Amino acid sequence: MTQAELAPRHDPLLAVREVSVHFGGIVALNGVSFNMLQGQILGLIGPNGAGKTTLFNCLSRLYQPSSGDILMEGVSILSRPPHRIAEIGIGRTFQNVALFPNLSVLDNVRVGTHARTRSDIVSDSLKLNWVRHGESAMNKKVHEILAYLDLEEVAHKPVAGLPFGTQKRVELARALAADPKILLLDEPAGGLNHEEVYVLGDLIKRIRDDRKVTVLLVEHHMGLVMSIADHVVALNFGRKLAEGTPAQVQADPDVIKAYLGSKDQ
Repeated sequence: MTQAELAPRHDPLLAVREVSVHFGGIVALNGVSFNMLQGQILGLIGPNGAGKTTLFNCLSRLYQPSSGDILMEGVSILSRPPHRIAEIGIGRTFQNVALFPNLSVLDNVRVGTHARTRSDIVSDSLKLNWVRHGESAMNKKVHEILAYLDLEEVAHKPVAGLPFGTQKRVELARALAADPKILLLDEPAGGLNHEEVYVLGDLIKRIRDDRKVTVLLVEHHMGLVMSIADHVVALNFGRKLAEGTPAQVQADPDVIKAYLGSKDQ
């Protein structure tokens, strides 16, 4: 093996290239670019209307950029429909939890595994041998994730009756069940109390370290972002305002003015 082959790779896992999104005459994103390296926790911040959710929805293929490109491992994702984005390793949670309220925690998490299965309605109905083996492996994975996120005690309870913080963990478990390379977390601290936010921060770092998942975090809770992110991108009015380490972005005068508030306030 050559020295070049042994050297660590620094190519971005995800590359956002001059992405713009127009809704009629409204410019929601205007030429935004940044890279995500494998193993990073990247925080995406900005005031309301900055374009964070629009960009997030482009990454999960709910929106189509007006121009620009989004590359994962060097390949554009823009030709993929939303229902095929999980199979290339992109998983996400939602600001308002998007679970099946009448299903159990177990069944909600099991839904996440289907992005990685290759069975179909005919194979399932015939109960072919390889399908049965696949179901066994899927169930083992689901129970492992439930244990990892301390959800075993509520595994058979309907999601609708659970506390909001627990529902957030169920949605996270469902996203992890698809074996994502990149996990998109949309306002995961929303609705959580101070102690729950602290626990969430530790959990996100543990998921990155234990499960080798790269994390893109959209979050208003600045304390959470600045305490766990390796890299931060700040948006304002659809443009990239600043980029760098948490300390660099916190100290940026434009970010202080637009988002964090001036030091005189």
